[in-house]
Amino acid sequence: MLYFLLLGFLFIGAVVFIILKQININTAAMAAVMAFGIVTQGVLLNFFGMPFFLGSFGKILSLADLALWLAFLVSIGITISKGEFKELHYVNPINRFGIGTWVAGTSICGIMFFRQFGAGAEAQALAILNAGLWIIYIWISIRGFKELGAAPIGRQAHGVLLLTTVSTQSLVLLFNTVFKEVPGFLNAALIFTGFLFYFISASFILKRYAVRGWNLAKDWNNTNCIFHGALSISGLAMFKSGIAAGSIAMWFWLVVFLVFMVVEAIEIIRLVLRIRMYGLKEGIFTYDVTQWSRIFTLAMFFTFTFFIESPLQAIILNTGIWVILLLLVIEIYLSANSLRRKHVPIQKGKFDLNAS
Repeated sequence: MLYFLLLGFLFIGAVVFIILKQININTAAMAAVMAFGIVTQGVLLNFFGMPFFLGSFGKILSLADLALWLAFLVSIGITISKGEFKELHYVNPINRFGIGTWVAGTSICGIMFFRQFGAGAEAQALAILNAGLWIIYIWISIRGFKELGAAPIGRQAHGVLLLTTVSTQSLVLLFNTVFKEVPGFLNAALIFTGFLFYFISASFILKRYAVRGWNLAKDWNNTNCIFHGALSISGLAMFKSGIAAGSIAMWFWLVVFLVFMVVEAIEIIRLVLRIRMYGLKEGIFTYDVTQWSRIFTLAMFFTFTFFIESPLQAIILNTGIWVILLLLVIEIYLSANSLRRKHVPIQKGKFDLNAS
């Protein structure tokens, strides 16, 4: 009972803060819920073990994430009541792909409800509702792909498109956690659908960067790290559902590792260029909601690696956890510092996900 009272207190506090500050939640803001969730459910649980996860500290972290998720849902509801939902979350065909964070964030929260608080029936009901949200999101995304293919805005495509894959595979993880048995054909169908969207999304993104005239420091987006994050969650979904195991899972992990190395090498070069161009503060220590995607993807790679035996497993796990926790602390600080400032409403129809 004490934990649920704490959840209520955190939830009400977050909602009051959002209302008083008149904060319009960014479409992809649920990426923060995803990041907190996978750090708690994947990184901390697997590294420190179940006693830590089920202890008071683990529960408090989970409650904080659940409260954030609920507060974001209320904020979305407020935009609907004000008639601002379409302008803020749907008009821009690229921005609307950020709705995928709502699906993935809800999946992680459903897993939290089930594992931390034994909410079996409630978690199952949430899984079914989330599947309905996913169907709506996929329909919206298909329309978005069509618009991107026929309009100049397609040249702004970036990693947010890959949330179609992340959201789909998150359902596989949610279903296989809260239900005792999941039909094999359903797991296979969802995983295949996730890969299909991965290749479609990647084609749009690579087409953008295949042409000359773009600048790595200015035009490479934070969300492009989802290139490897989407593969990591796909591998984890295959492993947890029993679709892939043993050598197959190992070979797939190797593919993910190679993509991870390529993308992160680009990110390191970009980091150096941005510091030279903008300085340390503006170059890397300025908050943007898309930065949560980096924590999510790194934590997801960590979690996938935990279940795959490889010569590099120990190095990745023992080093990765501290890198992830350091980045999380920095991101929390940047986020809190940003929230202290006077609120500037998101301009309607503005593309707010194409962040550097």
